[in-house]
Order: sequence, then structure tokens, then C-alpha cells
Amino acid sequence: MSTKVPQVVTTYIQATNSRDTDLLLTTLTPDAIVTDEGHDYRGVEEIRAWKSKSNAQGQFIVEISDVTEASHETIATTQVSGDFPGSPATLHFHFALRDNKISAVRILP
Repeated sequence: MSTKVPQVVTTYIQATNSRDTDLLLTTLTPDAIVTDEGHDYRGVEEIRAWKSKSNAQGQFIVEISDVTEASHETIATTQVSGDFPGSPATLHFHFALRDNKISAVRILP
């Protein structure tokens, strides 16, 4: 990997893989924004609802294959595999960090 994975990003990915929404929320700032499939989810309640819906849609695992830093973001290139059409898929998680928390995540192809 090009860059060391920040611990908060590692925890976010672990929480995603274990479907632990409460743990995932501890990695975020209270005003965090998650962008996934073109939709923005703002704050704890919207993000909790997004994760619940995502978790219900099927099983998947996210594995980080590379991490870089660019434009004040930590970008994790991942392989996402599971029981969804097109699996496995390469996705790029763009993390904005503030005070050892995640203030924004953009999930892009």
C-alpha cells in the first residue's frame, strides 16, 4: 500500500464487514456525510438508516487493496465481493478526516 491506513478507516471497514452499525457510527463526526450511489446521507440518523438498508440488501465483504492520500483525502481502493450482480467490484472510498474521525465518505466506482 502506498499509505498507511488510518486506524479510523480500518475500524470503519471492519464495522462495515461485521454489519456493526453502532461501531461504524463511532468512527464518524456528528455532522458526517456519506455519499453512496449518488445519494448524500447527512448526520447520524440518515447514515444509520442508509447502513440498515445496505446491510439488508445482501452479504458483502470490503477488502482494502491500496490506500493513497490526495487533495486532503484518504482514498482506499477496495474489492467488494458478495451476493450482488457484478461481484466482485472495485470501489474507491474517499475519506475526509477531522480530529481522528471521518467527516465525509464518498463511495465511487
